[in-house]
Amino acid sequence: MGKGGGCMPTKNKFPINEPAERPVSQTDITGSEAEGSKKLRIFIVFYSMYGHVERLARRMKKGVDGIEGVEGVLYMVPEILAPDVLEQMKAPPKNDDIPVISVDELMEADGFLFGFPTRYGCMAAQMKAFFDSTGKLWREQKLAGLPAGFFVSTGTQGGGQETTAWTAVTQLAHHGMLYVPIGYTFGAGMFRMDSIIGGSPYGAGTFSGDGSREPSEPELALAEHQGKYMAMTVERLAQHHSLPPDSCSTLQT
Repeated sequence: MGKGGGCMPTKNKFPINEPAERPVSQTDITGSEAEGSKKLRIFIVFYSMYGHVERLARRMKKGVDGIEGVEGVLYMVPEILAPDVLEQMKAPPKNDDIPVISVDELMEADGFLFGFPTRYGCMAAQMKAFFDSTGKLWREQKLAGLPAGFFVSTGTQGGGQETTAWTAVTQLAHHGMLYVPIGYTFGAGMFRMDSIIGGSPYGAGTFSGDGSREPSEPELALAEHQGKYMAMTVERLAQHHSLPPDSCSTLQT
């Protein structure tokens, strides 16, 4: 790469560490790779206490899966509150069809979409605790170069649709990950003023109110768009990574 080169960094090549090998998972053995066409995987990792973030996550997966060659994989982060506390907070039970992710499983992804509710303008403690547990990956920068985005849920209109996402960017920065906001790529849907719509240039979002308000169709549509947008971004990065080393200088001319 020449000075000011434009080739994107890969997750397998860092200046301070040896390449990190990805652990072999069951999908590596029995999935599409066995058929010679392994899909790129975006892990949609979220925490949802009352189901609002989960609904966005499921719709986001639909967007990811809509791009050929890319698939979305849903994961929850571990719960840190005791069952009796959750019962007092009237939190419904978690769905059994979505597994709880481990730290090591993060290395199997080609990109991430992290979702969480706000707590005073920052991510919920459950998601922060999970990020705090990734120290061994941080030390070896095993997630560096991987693209990631955010989606959120807030209780009020001024409750952190933007701050909840941008205060989370520090987690990506320390891991060397690439933050991928959606900007205004959703077009006219992000400029509507005739109804309350969550989301921002930082990522999709919804308003939960007192918990009774469910994500609206415009909010779910934005989540689906973010899934597609991230899938296309991951796909483009993969195409750059597959170029021969001397092609970087060619791309600059």
